[in-house]
Amino acid sequence: MIPRKLEPVLMGAVLSALMSWVVSGVATWKAAGHAPDFVALWMSSWFTAWLIAFPVVLVAAPLSRRLVQWVLKPE
Repeated sequence: MIPRKLEPVLMGAVLSALMSWVVSGVATWKAAGHAPDFVALWMSSWFTAWLIAFPVVLVAAPLSRRLVQWVLKPE
């Protein structure tokens, strides 16, 4: 099992992988249409996007949490 202290990194990896997979699929479909090599184009685009998205999520998640807490009404 993975230690609990790595939860933020694992969450960032999973979230960035899923989101970049979906977004790169939509962008690839829009750019290439139903090309015969669509899946290969998509996976290439996805991997590049994920390499960027993963570190961005690791930095952006804590900042986003702070921003959300700042704009919420106190209980």
